[in-house]
Amino acid sequence: MSDLIIIGYGDHDTAKRAYAQVIDLQKDHIVELNGLAVVTVDAEGHSHVDTPGKFVSGGAASGALWGAIFGLLFLMPFAGALVGGALGALFGKLGQAGINDSFRARVRALLTPGKAALVIMSRERTEDKFADALRPFGGEVLQTSLSHQQEKELAEELGTAG
Repeated sequence: MSDLIIIGYGDHDTAKRAYAQVIDLQKDHIVELNGLAVVTVDAEGHSHVDTPGKFVSGGAASGALWGAIFGLLFLMPFAGALVGGALGALFGKLGQAGINDSFRARVRALLTPGKAALVIMSRERTEDKFADALRPFGGEVLQTSLSHQQEKELAEELGTAG
């Protein structure tokens, strides 16, 4: 199972410091990452993705899944504008996995101009150590989980959507 964890912060610097902490946690084997990024929103409301260490892991299928989820959450504002085909099926499967319009709206509510979010996709983590290490940074946490079966189905959908 993979968890998608989004932590909203009041500023970009806090998100970058939390990013560095997650990298250290991975080095210490407290978290196993599929993807990690910082998203900021400028004064005009445009989202910007920053991956300070250019971190993405886990192979092509995992990278495609990370990219699809990331695009869905931050780069595609209106799921309803997409009609039919494989992309529609992908949206349906993501909705079944808990990444539905409601979750997306909650993510967008975290990201108002001037704010930032740390986006983490992890396969495994030592929950207590992970939480303790990130607690000093504060932030608002949103989380959803994808079962191995959901990941497999989504990877298969991505193979037909591309």
